[in-house]
Amino acid sequence: MPTFSDLGLPRPIVNVLTKQGIEEPFPIQEAAIPAVLDGRDVLGRGPTGSGKTFAFGLPMLALLAGSPSKPGHPRGLVLAPTRELAAQIRQRLDDPAAAAGLRVLEVVGGVNINNHIRSLAAPVDLLVATPGRAQDLINQGKLSFDSVAVTAIDEADQMADMGFLPQVRKLVDATPENGQRLLFSATLDGDVEKLVQRYLTDPVTHSTAPAQAAVDTMQHYQLLVGSRESRNEIVPLIAAREGKTIMFMRTKHGVDRQVKKLRRVGIEAQPLHGDKGQGARTRAIEGFTDGSVPVLVATDIAARGIDISDVSLVVHIDPPAEHKSYLHRAGRTARAGTSGTVVTLVMDEQRKEVDQLLRKAGVDAQKVRVTPMSDELVKITGAQEPHGRPLPPPGQPQTTKRSRGKRR
Repeated sequence: MPTFSDLGLPRPIVNVLTKQGIEEPFPIQEAAIPAVLDGRDVLGRGPTGSGKTFAFGLPMLALLAGSPSKPGHPRGLVLAPTRELAAQIRQRLDDPAAAAGLRVLEVVGGVNINNHIRSLAAPVDLLVATPGRAQDLINQGKLSFDSVAVTAIDEADQMADMGFLPQVRKLVDATPENGQRLLFSATLDGDVEKLVQRYLTDPVTHSTAPAQAAVDTMQHYQLLVGSRESRNEIVPLIAAREGKTIMFMRTKHGVDRQVKKLRRVGIEAQPLHGDKGQGARTRAIEGFTDGSVPVLVATDIAARGIDISDVSLVVHIDPPAEHKSYLHRAGRTARAGTSGTVVTLVMDEQRKEVDQLLRKAGVDAQKVRVTPMSDELVKITGAQEPHGRPLPPPGQPQTTKRSRGKRR
């Protein structure tokens, strides 16, 4: 097994990885890093959680090291579909970049644009951006891609699903035509394939296990809950389990309502959806990462690209609308070779729909009839009775004021 040094990364970057306990590259890193360092275009296909951020990010830093950048004119560009993913990429690359004497900046929607304008007034080497905010800054004359030598497009299939590809094309067109391009995607559908043909020249292609194969490291269950009332009783029991849990709902309203219900029974749950401000989203993800928030309730789009280790259970409270969403949701667990459990709560009237969905996703899920606190429910999910005090809505402080009367 080669080391990161063997792959050609400079010593300061390797030292940072060693300090973080990262010694051996993942397969996608082993394949992509030498190719990027050689100046080749790279097409990386693999599920989220396969180590893609370091596969493109570390060699980009190595290529940028040793040369100066100008304010507002980054030399490296990473485009990401969501604010959360952009933040995670920047956080991952901060320490290796600092060791190489480089500055990484993240510009995303939902944050006051003046903060970004101020940040761009100093030289920036690697810019991590969501497409909309990057275009806003270009339109205002505060950002230019005329010095970009290497561009990475991450989670290209999600960009396509979210309708961002026209913006992505416009942004890549603003970079020098002879620049190096790296594209990473879990799947290579029609729209992503067009992007590859338009921008990548004779790319080195590396595929890790596709989304379906990654699903094999997970245990899948259809939990047949019967009625809606029974399902609603079961959700807090699962949420009260030990460990990190992500629960999915189809709508933002459903997410908010579910979080309120869980917090009423003392479960520290946080919502994640597109209407939340950046501060609330950051707090939710940081709390989930450090374990102080054990339950995230999310919509599909909001949770895309979230790369948090040790998520042991994914719960589809609402089954997803289509099979690709199932694979993206399920991909929040069993990351980087670990295992995890994925359960779909299926009401009687949803059974046919869910069967069809899983068949399209290539998933064989065991069907188990469950009731609140039944042995099967406890065994599969670790469900237990919640026993915390009621919590206020997210973002509101816990009240400590006691009533003056005697307790009865």
